Amino acid sequence: MKLTKGFVTDIHSYKHNEIIHRVWRNTKIVDASDDLLITAHKKTRVFEQSGRSWLTKEPAICYFYKDLWFNVIVMFKRTGIVYYCNLSSPYIYDGEAIKYIDYDLDVKVFPNGEYIILDKNEYRYHARIMDYPNNIKKVVEDELKKLVKLIENKEPPFDKAYVLKHYKEAFEREYHKKWQDSKLIYQ
Repeated sequence: MKLTKGFVTDIHSYKHNEIIHRVWRNTKIVDASDDLLITAHKKTRVFEQSGRSWLTKEPAICYFYKDLWFNVIVMFKRTGIVYYCNLSSPYIYDGEAIKYIDYDLDVKVFPNGEYIILDKNEYRYHARIMDYPNNIKKVVEDELKKLVKLIENKEPPFDKAYVLKHYKEAFEREYHKKWQDSKLIYQ
């Protein structure tokens, strides 16, 4: 089955050992092309491997790639746009859910454009105990450099106009009121 605009599905994040890490319920497809999948959700139920669940607090647009080893979650917070990037395998869709392997390293980009690389210790630990192959480690580390370059150059999806276009498409009905309420934050 091919993913098309408006279709609703789940997202499954796995670890390298094939154990499910996290599940997001009911994400909506905003756009799908051969190399990029854009989804949206808000107040979505998320289930952790531990059994804990929670609701997302703000609207989010997610960018999944067929050939890049990361995905990007763009959160529209009251304080501005925050990007949370997961170093991961390219996504697949198998008819059940959008799926990818999470390779621990994350990059958080703040509304002012500053960023931090998170979970370096978790990456080293999992690389050791799950025996990440050298070729996987090389790809993840190379993709991290590519991701940082996109962030620093403010290339899509790290361009506010680009993500606001998808926000408008995904949340059209609420867009006008929310935009008026938060226009200064997102500019």
